[in-house]
Amino acid sequence: MTTTDAIVLAGGRASRMGGVDKPAIVIGGRSMLEAALAAVAPCARTVVVGPHRPELDARIVQVREVPPGSGPVAAVGAGLRALGPTAAPLVVVLAADLPFLSQATVRELIRHGAESGADAVFAADESGRPQYLIGVWRRTALADALQRLDSLINQPMKALIPADTVTVTMAGIADCDTEEQVRRARMAWESGAAGVGRPAPTAAVAATPLPLDEARDALRTNISRLTEYRAELSSVRGAALSAPLTAVGSLPRFDVSAMDGYAVAGDGPWRMRRDIGFAGGRRPVGLLPGEAVRIATGAHVPDGTTRVLRDEFARIDNDEMLYQHEDSPLRDDIRRRGEERSPGDLVAPEGTPVTAGLISAAASVEVTEAVVRGPVRARIIMTGDEIRSTGPLQTGQTRDSIGPILPDVLSWYGIRAIDRVHLRDTPRGFDEVLGAADDCDLLVIVGATGGGAADQLRAAIARAGARTLVHRLKLRPGGSTVVAESSSGTTILGLPGNPFAAVAVLMALAPALVAGRTGSHPRRPLIGPLHNASAISGPVARIVPARLAPYGGWLGDPQIRTTHLGGLVDRDGLVIVPAEATDDDLVEFLPLLM
Repeated sequence: MTTTDAIVLAGGRASRMGGVDKPAIVIGGRSMLEAALAAVAPCARTVVVGPHRPELDARIVQVREVPPGSGPVAAVGAGLRALGPTAAPLVVVLAADLPFLSQATVRELIRHGAESGADAVFAADESGRPQYLIGVWRRTALADALQRLDSLINQPMKALIPADTVTVTMAGIADCDTEEQVRRARMAWESGAAGVGRPAPTAAVAATPLPLDEARDALRTNISRLTEYRAELSSVRGAALSAPLTAVGSLPRFDVSAMDGYAVAGDGPWRMRRDIGFAGGRRPVGLLPGEAVRIATGAHVPDGTTRVLRDEFARIDNDEMLYQHEDSPLRDDIRRRGEERSPGDLVAPEGTPVTAGLISAAASVEVTEAVVRGPVRARIIMTGDEIRSTGPLQTGQTRDSIGPILPDVLSWYGIRAIDRVHLRDTPRGFDEVLGAADDCDLLVIVGATGGGAADQLRAAIARAGARTLVHRLKLRPGGSTVVAESSSGTTILGLPGNPFAAVAVLMALAPALVAGRTGSHPRRPLIGPLHNASAISGPVARIVPARLAPYGGWLGDPQIRTTHLGGLVDRDGLVIVPAEATDDDLVEFLPLLM
């Protein structure tokens, strides 16, 4: 971790609480100051700004803003001066009125401060409002911001905020400014409510968009696995093995003919018998040396058989004697018992997806059941008052052009759609949807992921105490995508409302999501040259329709319409075009299976 110091603001008049010593208020068995100090434990040095507190560890530097009670900016200035010229490159600034702040939250802020390159990184609450007293600053930027002010006394924190900032949506950052908030905080602590009770793992993900590869990695590695169970393989296509699958029987079960021809014993010529061996039929009686019997592919060869002579190498004289053509090769053409599989042999390793091929391979060695995870069961939520699935359109309405096809798209990746519903635009509609999502593994929500007045999904995710995995994507279209996990373990995939953006992002993320939930092996990507990449690429990765080029590789569409799926007509798939790609650069291809 980048070397970091901390400034904890533990003064102030707490005028809305009758002037009490707010940092000393005890919630959950510790004072709010103790909670703040525990949260900044990873930091190298800590300065507490406020009244002197003799009970604090001697290693903590204590200073007072001048004059006392002159506001947070004056306190930050006093804290930075106390750190001196050897202060660390990053400085955490916290108020001591955050009873649920965790060390994990501070570590997350520090990580984003180190990686973003921004002058400051601030936590944001569920509504997206930044909390300027929960942040990580570049020391030089903080010093410059203080230097620019004529006076630090009674200045609001907004006076310090630089232009180059990043906000991070986080859980557990509720503060306590009133007696009622303290009372509710104590009740929440006692109930252990996620996000507002006992410190829980941070549900934070940077507001800075994630590149697609990082988002996929987050889904493959940070998402909760489904519960494993034993099932008939034929009924769980799309699941993945949660343990290696081994053979019960041999393959073949017995010696069988690999060709249509003749089972023979010893060297030829051979005297023909009148009986015939058929696959699945009665096994011919054993052969004596010099005998032959007609046999079909897959038939159990009789005892005494030394080899099978295929039809094209054989000739028969007078329906009695069998000869091998002199110029034909000497071949066996018998599949011996167990040569493909013996009991205990590995059929497929853990993580193998349950496909038609696996079901067939397992059945051939007498295996019909296995311990699996999945398949992923999804509920589709279409949002927006303007969307109508059936019936005549009213003024301002538009046809739902992707809801009906999403079950098919999900099925390409082994995801089963259990139902599809339409959610009207209401302030708390998503609260009910998220609260009732414990009967499915995945919520696919189309729309309400942007920043408009009707886009309520992110606030509902925060209210539900869900853990956000992907806040936004660094991808066009599809940047407003959000992925989270509810406290019940349901994955929440919020897709943009534009049809092409929704389908494109779903195709790009679904394999990683399934891999994360079922433990299946990642799919091998289809990689090839994009011949017109320079006509498509820009500063951000793009995903566009493409067709196969006559001599290999792909040609992408430089212009796309996101409001419908017309751009997919007569196209073979989508290509993911990296930022600033040039002609014939290798890109990933996502095939359309419509």
